[in-house]
Amino acid sequence: MAPLKVLIVGGGVAGPALAFWLSRIGHQVVVVERFPALRALGAQIDLRGQGIEVAKRMGLIEAIRSKLVDEEGMSFVDTNGKVKGTILANKSGKGAQSLTSEYEIMRGDLVRIFYEATKDRVQYIFGKTVDRFTQDDEKVTAQFSDGTTDTFDILVGADGQGSRIRKDILPPDAPDPYRPLGLHMAYWFIPRDETDSSICSSYLSPGGRMIMRRSHSATESNVCFFLRSASDELRSIPRASIEQQKEFWTQKFRGAGWQTDRFLEGMKTTENWFCLDLVQIRTDTWHSGRVVLLGDAAHCPSPLTGMGTTSSLVGAYVLAGEIARSSDDLSRAFTSYDGKLRPLINEAQDVNLLLLRLAVPDSQWAIAIIHFIFGIVCFLRIPDLISRFSNDRDGGWKLPDYPELGLGDETAAPRGHGPL
Repeated sequence: MAPLKVLIVGGGVAGPALAFWLSRIGHQVVVVERFPALRALGAQIDLRGQGIEVAKRMGLIEAIRSKLVDEEGMSFVDTNGKVKGTILANKSGKGAQSLTSEYEIMRGDLVRIFYEATKDRVQYIFGKTVDRFTQDDEKVTAQFSDGTTDTFDILVGADGQGSRIRKDILPPDAPDPYRPLGLHMAYWFIPRDETDSSICSSYLSPGGRMIMRRSHSATESNVCFFLRSASDELRSIPRASIEQQKEFWTQKFRGAGWQTDRFLEGMKTTENWFCLDLVQIRTDTWHSGRVVLLGDAAHCPSPLTGMGTTSSLVGAYVLAGEIARSSDDLSRAFTSYDGKLRPLINEAQDVNLLLLRLAVPDSQWAIAIIHFIFGIVCFLRIPDLISRFSNDRDGGWKLPDYPELGLGDETAAPRGHGPL
């Protein structure tokens, strides 16, 4: 079959991962990213189960290993910083992952790895995106933000949970794809001090508040504030100005205990600030005609699941495999992509909202109960035993094999086209 011309909207993790596979088998790939440069920013993320296997099949696992964050596990602490219990990461290579994966990495490092692996055979265009598009049986015509237009065989929306591509392909009567989880998050970076260790510290404060501190380098720590609230009003906070966002979080967490004063002081001068409403993206529509959704645009599971990066990598692999298998029938390729991937996504999105509310409680007595139970469980080493003696690291969903992607020949030069 003749090479396909593919436009991917979004240059984060999912888009370049798909570009890796499609360009490797000779398709012409263009990635447009609305930010003016590679957006190699963000917090600590991880790979789990099938995501680790995809990275191995890409031949990038050693590059990822070289950038891993040395996080040994996670502890719960009280207001005085006393550790109530610790769950260590399972880095044995066997059994299930714990709260901390053996593959913890900064988002920016992973973005750079995928970019470096694809830049010589994929065209990246920064500071540009798709304003609108039309399609027929033979092509997709995209109109870009700079006024230019071009035609493609496939348009891929990998533009995150706020995807404009998704909005344009959803049927008019489609349900709202956003599933609020009743949890709001802000995170930023502060200088590391002598109290910060390679153990992630988690602290609960009355009022449905939680703080996490994790240190990814010798000089910097990452602070995450979580606020549990079902108020629809709070969903507008991420759209406010940064000054208003910081003021909101300062008011909500002032006097929360532990090292809150230090964290709030660091908030004032941080250069990397992020604020978001934790939601899941749930929709029955992952494709329409020659347009298909990928990663968070299709199925954001939320950071709470630890499966966002893994589901994006797996989704890119499955979509590329199905395109390679049925490049002459894109409807069949996209339908098969949906059918094969959706069971994994359904599993990843299985968040019990009642348990979530119990895990971030309102009262001090509920926090004391959590600390007591957590302490007993850790003392008996139950999490460690579960991790080490679990027979299956990947859950019940098995990663498909796609010989069409040239697996087993990771060092081979890509077939067909080089840079566009």
